[in-house]
Amino acid sequence: MTNTSDYLGSARHESLSTSDKVETLAALQELIEVVAKLRSPNGGCPWDLAQTAETLTPYVIEEAYEVVDAIKSGDQKAIAEELGDLLLQVVLQAQIASESGQFSLKEITQGISQKLIRRHPHVFGDVSVASVDEVRQNWEQIKAAEKGEPSPDAQKLSSKLGRYGRTLPPLTAAMKISQKAAAIGFEWENIQGVWDKFHEELGEFEQALADETPARQQAELGDLLFAVIQLARWHNLDPSAGLQGTNQRFVQRLEKMEAVCDRPLSDYSLDELENLWQQAKAQLAKEGS
Repeated sequence: MTNTSDYLGSARHESLSTSDKVETLAALQELIEVVAKLRSPNGGCPWDLAQTAETLTPYVIEEAYEVVDAIKSGDQKAIAEELGDLLLQVVLQAQIASESGQFSLKEITQGISQKLIRRHPHVFGDVSVASVDEVRQNWEQIKAAEKGEPSPDAQKLSSKLGRYGRTLPPLTAAMKISQKAAAIGFEWENIQGVWDKFHEELGEFEQALADETPARQQAELGDLLFAVIQLARWHNLDPSAGLQGTNQRFVQRLEKMEAVCDRPLSDYSLDELENLWQQAKAQLAKEGS
């Protein structure tokens, strides 16, 4: 096994003083001990004790998205806070695994350090690279070799696309899957073919809602969404960004509605809500939002 310290002894961030390193390690150790206390059967937190690796997965995803949102905002305090929340999820997962003897935070940190060393032979070895593309190609080739898989160029397309479907958010996965399929020629001849497919899937979804089982309805909904994503791809649009913008506008309009209301929105009739909605929409349009 690679000895990480052999590579890093003189290459550690020189910008960090010895005291900074000691304080950072102490802070990490404090977090580890806090999480262990929360998970302790003797005086721990009932909520934390009830969690499993599986029940925490929604929080892992949620915290990752909140980190991205904070980075986009440029608010350094928010970024640091959200990164802390994400780090908590890593430590919690490690604590839960260590309780049953599976692995610990030590294995996690050693593993990622060794992986980075293996996959950067141009930094920690004697390999030369001339571009970022070469770095990426080396990474993928080393990754495939580690997993006992064919080289990226030799892998079947279905294997690559299956990985996208398992590991990426659904909208992102659907876009990448369709892009890769189109790249090998599995594509409509023109945009009219995409629109025809959209209308076909819309009709099948409507029929499923009327006559089919919930499982079939869910499947047809997925097909319809996939068709919408194809339209977005053909027009060079980002479906995730589009939906995110719609979510934000919906919330903004609700905020405008609540700002002029003297009672909860639930106390208003549907006609009154629609009127407030249109007013909010017009006001935001005037403001350029």
